[in-house]
Amino acid sequence: MLTLRLRWLTFFALACGLTGPAFAQDKTIRFGATCPTPPALHCPDSECAGTMVINQGPIVEMETRRPYFLDYPCDLKPGEKVTFILSLHGGGSYGNWQRHYFPIMDLKDKYRLVIATPNSPIRRWTEVDDKYLQNIVNSVIEQIGRDNIKAFWLVGHSQGGMTSNRLVRTDFFKNKVDGWLSLSGGRLGGQPGRAASFGPPRSASATTAMDSSAMTAMAAAAAALREPPDADISHIYATGQREVDDKGVPDASEWAKKYSCGARSAPVEIADTKPGYVYDSSRLNELNSAWGLLPSGGKANISAFPNCKDGRVVVDVVRLDKGHTEGLEPKITEELVKLMLSAPGGKIQKGG
Repeated sequence: MLTLRLRWLTFFALACGLTGPAFAQDKTIRFGATCPTPPALHCPDSECAGTMVINQGPIVEMETRRPYFLDYPCDLKPGEKVTFILSLHGGGSYGNWQRHYFPIMDLKDKYRLVIATPNSPIRRWTEVDDKYLQNIVNSVIEQIGRDNIKAFWLVGHSQGGMTSNRLVRTDFFKNKVDGWLSLSGGRLGGQPGRAASFGPPRSASATTAMDSSAMTAMAAAAAALREPPDADISHIYATGQREVDDKGVPDASEWAKKYSCGARSAPVEIADTKPGYVYDSSRLNELNSAWGLLPSGGKANISAFPNCKDGRVVVDVVRLDKGHTEGLEPKITEELVKLMLSAPGGKIQKGG
């Protein structure tokens, strides 16, 4: 009898729209899935299992039937303003490795971020993937509402960065994207040279032959993207100091010149004693400093081109004594997020 009475009280409260601790209605956005805290398939602080980093995510894009990760504040309310980020892994990598290489999911609550991290089934992005990526973007816009997306950024590591560079030249993305953060994936406005030892560690294995082929394809793609895109975007370029040659990142930037920015500022150093989550664990016996060593604490020099037209952000970031694959440290990750949020947005809100 008591159970039946409680059922009727619950029904009455919901029907009348009563609120309170016992009958609070869920007003959060769920994106068709639960929102665990900490985020799903989150690595521990060290020794992340290989089976975890290769996971492709719990969300399914329904047209292509391909999975992806979607991280967002679990208390996200309808009408709340957010920054939307599409984060692309590098060649030979996976979505969950990318989530931990640039672990902005740890900052999603503090900075109100919605982060989509997709996967390429061949572990390298091509034009065949564009519809899948477009559908993910459209789904997020539809569920959040375009008026609630303050800014939309592309983030890409390595070949994912070059893919971001290509995407921002396409009709779908160029009128939506407000900024591109390149994580060792190419620099708009003038490229640094590569270190002589840059590239996956070389051996006589079949894996290396495949890697060499992928590196050749990456070089061809980079050559095709040398001309600047016809798009108005902020641009942050981050690289490991050891993956570029001794000349370092050029002092000048044609992209900064486009926005009439001032001369690049003296670097501001950010230090962090806590290491990143991941590295290239597939080559433990062949590590080299240009490609990347084990995770460790580190420092980064952040140099901005100031006073850019329309408030655009153009910044170079050099991670000191780092190579291509060491995961980013928490404080340095947060500084990059702050730079992204300091840039103007609004393209999607304007109908992009």
